[in-house]
Amino acid sequence: MATVTISVSDELKQKMTEFPELNWSAVARKAIVERIQLLEQMNKQLSKSRLSEEDTIALGRKVKAAVSKRFLKN
Repeated sequence: MATVTISVSDELKQKMTEFPELNWSAVARKAIVERIQLLEQMNKQLSKSRLSEEDTIALGRKVKAAVSKRFLKN
């Protein structure tokens, strides 16, 4: 098994020490596995897309503008 070292802020490390019963390596490993599964699923979905990168950027900008307008209206 490979070893990966991660860095966390002092504040986060302090909070982690408040829960010594947790296996933080297992927590990190599970989070990494879940993120990889999500990214693989997204790649699978995107591989079927007929939109170009430019199309998706334009669509994202439209969505962002609409959401901003909606929240600024309230």
